[in-house]
Amino acid sequence: MDLHYTKDQDAFRAEARAFLEANVPSGLPPLDSPEGFPLHLEWEHTLFDAGWAVVDWPEEYGGRNCSLLEWLIFEEEYYRAGGPQRATQNGIFLLGPTLLHFGTDEQKSRLLRKIARGDELWCQGWSEPGAGSDLASLTSYAERVEGGWKLYGQKTWTTRGTFSDKSFGLWRTDPDSQRHKGLTYFLVDLHGEGVQVRPIHKLDGDEGFAEVFYDGAFVPDRDVLGEVGRGWYVAMATTGPERGLTLRSPGRFTAMAERLRALARERRDVCDEGMRERVARHWMEAEAYRQVGLWTETRIRRGEDPGAESSLMKLHWSELDIAIHETALDLLGGEAETAVANGEWMKGYLFGLANPIWGGTSEIQRNIVAERILGLPRK
Repeated sequence: MDLHYTKDQDAFRAEARAFLEANVPSGLPPLDSPEGFPLHLEWEHTLFDAGWAVVDWPEEYGGRNCSLLEWLIFEEEYYRAGGPQRATQNGIFLLGPTLLHFGTDEQKSRLLRKIARGDELWCQGWSEPGAGSDLASLTSYAERVEGGWKLYGQKTWTTRGTFSDKSFGLWRTDPDSQRHKGLTYFLVDLHGEGVQVRPIHKLDGDEGFAEVFYDGAFVPDRDVLGEVGRGWYVAMATTGPERGLTLRSPGRFTAMAERLRALARERRDVCDEGMRERVARHWMEAEAYRQVGLWTETRIRRGEDPGAESSLMKLHWSELDIAIHETALDLLGGEAETAVANGEWMKGYLFGLANPIWGGTSEIQRNIVAERILGLPRK
């Protein structure tokens, strides 16, 4: 792994830094709030129109044909500049790469630019009331009709579902199949007949989550992604980025660790030796994730597939996110809830508590690591 950047990569970083420092909005309301979401969406339009929304996508879909390494550089600069949470993240980090790999030419030309600009907002229809981390036990199903399918069932804990236009997810299309077989990956219009979206208020008061009910919602054949009955195979291509680099990039954590260092300097009166050791350890853990990200990029560039190692990344950043926020709250004490500027630490902590659950629980990730990386027998 070469840790030296080329002149072109340094120039790319400088260009990204200049744009972000001049344009990143400040003081936006929370993303998952009725007043905050439209403002975040305006920022997505600004990013797209300037060519920064999806730098690693092909130019024809709004990207810059950048490498994965350049995307990692952009992410470092994005969070260094205080860039807000991406309103389009489900589309650009999860569905978009899956479409690029499995989508038809018609699907790509029809959907990708809208996803990149935020003209169509997407949510992920994985979890069900009785099928969370064990996704293969889902009970939602689809029936074949002329020209397409009718969907039935319920999805829950749907991130950004309240504000989204469309959803991607799995339904069982072969009633005689079991577990991973007989599932199909559908792209669904949430504004169509037979779909009901109900917001779920979170602990922090925001309402971006939703449960979605499907009662005969029609999906045309052109909105099947991949082969009928092979949805599990397509879905695994979506969950890889969710657990690995893209949805929680290393740049987010190195920037968070720097914010924590700055907070520790401000709170010298309560930052004793033990606290300083905690802050330093978090900084090293964030840097370790950055180094693993660079190593992973090198392997991908060589044609290797990190595979199950994305579960190691998921475990690392899930726990690191909570640990950094806990340390920040300890530094702030009672001010964590009362000071407006420091309220982001509390909000981040409350959301971070869900990290060991969403994207596959930590228990599931440890099983994957044990079986597929360490070669331990299944119990």
